[in-house]
Amino acid sequence: MQNFPWKTDNWFVSPWNYLQEVKEGCRPPEKVKIHDVTLRDGEQQAGIILTKDDKVRIAEKLSEIGVHRIEAGMPAVSPRDEEAIKEIVKRNLQSEIFCFCRCMVDDVKRARDCGVKGIVIEIPSSKHLIEKAYKWPLDKAIDLSIKATSFAKEQGLYTVFFTIDGSRAELDWLLDLVEKVATEGHMDAFTLVDTFGVLSPQAATFFTKMVAERIKKPLEIHFHSDFGLAVANTINAVLAGAEVIHSTVLGIGERAGNTPMEETALALLTIYGIDVGLNYKKMNELARLVQDLTGVSVPENRPFVGKGAYNIESGIVTGWYKNIYQDDPTTLFPVHPAFVGHEEPRILMGKKSGLDNIMIWCEKLGIELNDDQALRVLQEVKLLSHDLKRVLNEEEFLEIVKNVRHEK
Repeated sequence: MQNFPWKTDNWFVSPWNYLQEVKEGCRPPEKVKIHDVTLRDGEQQAGIILTKDDKVRIAEKLSEIGVHRIEAGMPAVSPRDEEAIKEIVKRNLQSEIFCFCRCMVDDVKRARDCGVKGIVIEIPSSKHLIEKAYKWPLDKAIDLSIKATSFAKEQGLYTVFFTIDGSRAELDWLLDLVEKVATEGHMDAFTLVDTFGVLSPQAATFFTKMVAERIKKPLEIHFHSDFGLAVANTINAVLAGAEVIHSTVLGIGERAGNTPMEETALALLTIYGIDVGLNYKKMNELARLVQDLTGVSVPENRPFVGKGAYNIESGIVTGWYKNIYQDDPTTLFPVHPAFVGHEEPRILMGKKSGLDNIMIWCEKLGIELNDDQALRVLQEVKLLSHDLKRVLNEEEFLEIVKNVRHEK
């Protein structure tokens, strides 16, 4: 079978995604990188605590999957966080190791002493946040930024300037601040920041284009998901030219979380033809590790990494599965489970099941039923599942089969 961008052995998406009329106006960069912030912004999710060993294990798995950069933490948080960053640096991973700093010379010194390649250095950028939350005069944000970024340059650190609450700042004020830091201080790249997840997808495109017109530096994207729009907003920013995505495993992070790496990377690959170069087959392995170490509960139907993302209960869909899955699996599942390291689909038995579910379970369990018995078993399955408000296990199914067989 001939492969097309929208239909391969591993995925099947809409061919409309690749129409020239749809792609018109999109200007993605030649290469898109992932800057993982699981160990810093991900850990900021309320209730998550990662030990030094936890962070090292996650960093090693992130590097194994092919993440380009790992933001290993913030040295100023605690001595143990600082130790974790130093230990990750010692591992000589394939990923570049960065850390997060406030716009303070002392923070930059700590980063330098950790041995990281680069820093993401933050400053508040919206007037209301500077004046009301930080209670600073506006000039203080500018002065701190210039001093700290200049010092970072002297230390040979790749410096990514990060403006907190940029998406709610007055645009000219924000761009003036960034230009002043770029000329009087230093920055190697600038991050578009939607700290409170308040951008629309259209505004994400606008934000990226307006910054690109004034700031002639590589652009990075750090978006939150308070309205569930982080993936869409991040993709729109990439299509407008931003080249580094800040994301977390499972989308963990402050409040409603950060841009999830899984959905973003796979949407870019399959729907837009942009390969960020990850080892997608290890995606579930990484997701399980982060779930185990953080204690985060992931919805069963979470795309690609949810435990039940590929499960089937419906009788209609089970019929499709029986007819097409072996020969053409992506007609049923847009992304092949094996491509993302997920287990094979499971056929469940419950209220929505049909005769095809019964046939598949009987074959698996070595049971023979005639047509009338199969129909009676299905009726009893639906009733019991409804009453229990869940799918049935094999023991319950076998009991139903036994009772039906003994009916006169």
